[in-house]
Amino acid sequence: LSNIISGNQNAVTKSFHLLQNYPNPFNPNTNLEFGISNLGFVTLKIYNIIGKEVRTIVSSSLNPGNYKYKFDATDLTSGIYFYRLEIKSSTGGESLSETKSMILLK
Repeated sequence: LSNIISGNQNAVTKSFHLLQNYPNPFNPNTNLEFGISNLGFVTLKIYNIIGKEVRTIVSSSLNPGNYKYKFDATDLTSGIYFYRLEIKSSTGGESLSETKSMILLK
């Protein structure tokens, strides 16, 4: 018997991309950009270094496309923050996420 594998089983199909914020480090504003290729429920949240949610930027169903949001951190202290993009497929089941870090310097 032969074990023939067709295709790349390690390939992960991503239906979105999350870009690094810019500028980074920032004070007090930065840009957050992402793109999605399928209709889905999208959340983009900001967390502090201990994992506490400090802001929700997006929490809604979005059509496929590229999106850009300005994050105003005037009321936050200097430090490292994380932003997490999560997309839940409109057909149910599949949920994808990605997290990146950013630095607020005041």
